[in-house]
Parts: sequence; C-alpha cells; structure tokens
Amino acid sequence: MKLKKSVAKLDEYNRRLEEKKADQIKPAHVEQVLDRLHAKRSELEEELKTAEKPGKKDRLTRKIALADDQISRAEWLLQEIGKAK
Repeated sequence: MKLKKSVAKLDEYNRRLEEKKADQIKPAHVEQVLDRLHAKRSELEEELKTAEKPGKKDRLTRKIALADDQISRAEWLLQEIGKAK
C-alpha cells in the first residue's frame, strides 16, 4: 500500500473519531496501518541508503519524516481507543 493510502486511512479514522461518527475503531485495524507504516518507513530508509542524487535524498528524507508523523498519530489513536474501553 502506498504511503498516501495509509495516510488517508489514518486521517479518515481521526476524522471519524473527532466527529463521534465512529461506532468502534478496532485496535487491530490501527495496528495493521501501523505495521504498513513501519514497513514503508524501513523501505524508504533502505532506498535512502542507496540514493545518490541530493534531490532524491531530500525527497526520501521528507517522506520518512511524514511516515514518522503518521506513525505517532496512529500510536496516539491506538492509545485513545484503549482508553475508550
């Protein structure tokens, strides 16, 4: 799954949670997104190691930062779901 799709899914979860439209967000679903984000981040790090052009390195660094941000948001969401129980 592309990083954009994972980000979009996480954003949708957050929106539904804030609007109180989410009946129940299952922790397993958030954990799946987290697994994908961690995998994508690792993939980006490997690609960064082999990148030679400065422009590509910058782009990959930004993508890694975005993945880190989304991982922290997903972890926050997982904690919030745990508190709701």
